[in-house]
Amino acid sequence: MLLAAVREFVCEAIDCAGVVRVCLIGSLTTNKPVPKDADVLVTIDRGMELTKLARAGRRLKGQAQRINLGGDIFLADAAGRYLGRICHYRECHRRVLCRARHCGLRDHLNDDLDVVTLSGELIAAPPIELWPDVIRRVPVPPDVEAIVLAELERSNAQPR
Repeated sequence: MLLAAVREFVCEAIDCAGVVRVCLIGSLTTNKPVPKDADVLVTIDRGMELTKLARAGRRLKGQAQRINLGGDIFLADAAGRYLGRICHYRECHRRVLCRARHCGLRDHLNDDLDVVTLSGELIAAPPIELWPDVIRRVPVPPDVEAIVLAELERSNAQPR
């Protein structure tokens, strides 16, 4: 179910104007028997409006939570700079638990760089690229290959 949710997220994300690349990182790219979450890295045009992508990200998180797992959508710009994560709140306003440096400055961006930061190396060469081309840089777990990669290659996932 988690992998199907990742595949659905990719199909929604590539339909968002400003998405440049979608990659899979984290435990789903390893042979870990029970990955705890889905981590997706999305490269975007720096000025992209994030509402539609955030909606897709919340849907992925919701599907993961139904099976007691998690999900994060990490954002980087086309120059390879880490921007932060998609905020899991539907509406942006200051909350006590919010760790964003600039909460509300940019809708749907959680720039909690003190909590999580991705390295430039990971952004430049993620383990698995899902779109616009499927690129494998690590041995891919069989379920990820069958449920995500083969399906994306089969459908030749293109923006609609």
